[in-house]
Amino acid sequence: MNPATRLRWLANLWPPFLFAGIRLLEVDPEFRKVRVVLRHRFFNRNYVGTHFGGSLFSMADPFWMILLIHRLGPGYTVWDKSAAIDFKKAVREAVYVKFFLADEVVDEIREAARDGTPVTRWFVADITTADGTVVATVRKEVHVRLRQRRTAAPGSS
Repeated sequence: MNPATRLRWLANLWPPFLFAGIRLLEVDPEFRKVRVVLRHRFFNRNYVGTHFGGSLFSMADPFWMILLIHRLGPGYTVWDKSAAIDFKKAVREAVYVKFFLADEVVDEIREAARDGTPVTRWFVADITTADGTVVATVRKEVHVRLRQRRTAAPGSS
């Protein structure tokens, strides 16, 4: 099983996603794109019957970081630094979010981190209904740093 397929299977069985009704529909084999759905169910509704905001945020939470980890490779430290969500419309239907990480963005980050300088970058994704109506906009700030190579201390063997 390739890493993208393994991620999709594991994420779809991961309890926080499974019990919130969040499903990964697609993970590109080269980690350029991820598509996620949150279906409207009785267990992910809020007090007024629309999508629970925590589930909307959860469906978008880890994916910019995951895409960057896979695209940059093991020579980089990648983590989420901060996030924000702007709720735009309450709905009672399935919602979707798509993440696309362009090659140019990965190249820019690699170049900026080349000398070991930490790089932070904001990424934005819209959560939409099937017809494209924007329900929420999620912004994530991701921190990237080139890992330092360990060298032996002077005098050690």
